[in-house]
This record gives sequence, C-alpha cells and structure tokens, in this order.
Amino acid sequence: MPNETPEQRLAALGLTLPDVPKPIGTYVPYRVEGDIIWTSGQGPRVTQGPRPRGKVPSEMSIEDAYASARLVGLGLLAAAAEAAGGLSKLKAIKVLGMVNADVDFEDHPKVINGCSDLFVAVLGDNGKHARSAVGFASLPGRIPVEIEAIFRIVE
Repeated sequence: MPNETPEQRLAALGLTLPDVPKPIGTYVPYRVEGDIIWTSGQGPRVTQGPRPRGKVPSEMSIEDAYASARLVGLGLLAAAAEAAGGLSKLKAIKVLGMVNADVDFEDHPKVINGCSDLFVAVLGDNGKHARSAVGFASLPGRIPVEIEAIFRIVE
C-alpha cells in the first residue's frame, strides 16, 4: 500500500529494528550534521547462533551473503532512525557496501542488494540511493559484508 508508513512496512516484513550497536572502538554509531546522517560501517549481527563469517563465494554463498547484507541494512536503519527520530524521517542517499570476496569474485552488487532491497522495501521511494559495491581481501572478524550509509533527515 502506498500510504503505509515505513514502520508498517517493516512490521509487514516480520522485522523489528535491533538495538543500535555499541562501538567497539573510538567512534560513534552515527554522526548528524545538519540534516545529514552518516552511519559507521556495520557487519551482520544475529541474536542467536554464530555471527556470519567467511569469504564470498568460497566459504559463504551469494544468497547467504545477501541475507547478511540485509541484516546489516536493518542495523543501519536502526542507527539512522535513532538519529532522525524515526524511520519516516529517513531518505537514503548513498550506500557503500564492502564484500569479503574471493579474488576472482565479480558479483558484489548481488550481495549488497540485500541491504538496498531492504531500504526500498521499508522506506519506499525514500529508500532508493546511490551505491558502491566493492570487494575486499578481508573484513574485521572475517564478516562477509560491511556496509555504511548516508541518509538525509526529511520532515
């Protein structure tokens, strides 16, 4: 439905926003300057079971990495919503998606679509954004993806 709020869309997906992660270093989870929110990079977080780990695609399938990117997107929405005062005040501007990839891997965008698809599913047109999806030789804790995002606060 076009008149659904982002909160209603999130609930219809059977999702809830997680707690905003506590920094594990000398940084903050987000920074607000004027009407712009910069989120710190996040990896996938789970409430039960082991944290996703591994190189794509030799240790983790593209589909599982997509699911990890979706989890990261949920965490990014939580941080940005906290900064803006709610999901309804968010407009996604830019996403930088980093994939822990094998050297010959070429499908980075298919992985980061997990985050991008979630933003559009929850925020509608305000979820559409510019994006980079790139590969890295390694990521902290061997996580499969790390993503950061920039949002604008809208009224």
